[in-house]
Amino acid sequence: MWLLPRRAEPLTAAVLIAATLSGCGSGDSTVTKTPQSATATPSITAPATPGASSGAVAAPSTPTDPCAIDLASPTIAKVVSDLPRDPRSQQPWNAEPLAGNYNQCAQLSAVIIKANTNAVNPTTRAVLFHLGQFIPQGVPDTYGFNGIDATQTTGDTVALTFPGGLNGLNTDVRFHWNGNGVELIGNPGH
Repeated sequence: MWLLPRRAEPLTAAVLIAATLSGCGSGDSTVTKTPQSATATPSITAPATPGASSGAVAAPSTPTDPCAIDLASPTIAKVVSDLPRDPRSQQPWNAEPLAGNYNQCAQLSAVIIKANTNAVNPTTRAVLFHLGQFIPQGVPDTYGFNGIDATQTTGDTVALTFPGGLNGLNTDVRFHWNGNGVELIGNPGH
């Protein structure tokens, strides 16, 4: 056992203060230093968030705005896993959206998914949501759509893109939340 002379007590207090100031206090633990996992995947195109001057790295987190587009929402994965299989391939649907504007605040939002198959042209379909909740009934046919036209999409209307329409060009079909359900509406100029 090692004993310090009596006059070393001020030195012990100085070491303790220095250790606390450098971030090595007795309250530190692996749990407080380990970043927590998040449910949303940060965008690879988003600018990096500057860290604190100590060089700490911020943990990824869910979007702070519940009205932001969130294609990594667990709601999407749950809904897609519960859908009946693709009628053409008899395969389940892939829960990773090809496109979409899903968010919890929109009167109408959608995600485009594809059948979980290695086929060259897998079946695609849109899945529609009202205020973040899946709309299981009363929706016009949404098979074959492959994208969303953001220029014609609003908070209560989603313009879905259908490939190879008239003259081989994509055709947009708009779906609108009318307050009670989804209806197909005409497109300007068509």
